[in-house]
Amino acid sequence: MARLGVLPRLGPGTQVMSWISLSDEVAAIRFLLGHGDLSGPVNLTSPDPVTDAAFTAALGHALHRPDLPWLRAPAWLLRAPLGEGIGELLINARVTPRRLQEAGYQFRSPTLPEALSAELAR
Repeated sequence: MARLGVLPRLGPGTQVMSWISLSDEVAAIRFLLGHGDLSGPVNLTSPDPVTDAAFTAALGHALHRPDLPWLRAPAWLLRAPLGEGIGELLINARVTPRRLQEAGYQFRSPTLPEALSAELAR
């Protein structure tokens, strides 16, 4: 849908979401496999959580599509096909990779525009 220019904000668009590029996720897993001294949970997210509205705008820009901030998918409309799963799309989830960074991992694409440019260029 995004490639066609249909990029609605989900619900209010103000909910914060954490994300990670595929290349950073794979590289971070490889990094962690080489650090046997690190145990317990490690968040695999970028250091730059964004709002749904910011994510949608950045994706549209990366795909050379217009940003349509008025285009929204209201929660009630999403509830029908997604049921209780809608909560996962509309909650704030500001997760950061503190332990991963403290262990020395350097992100290839730490910001969303960098990540989208790199991933969509493939």
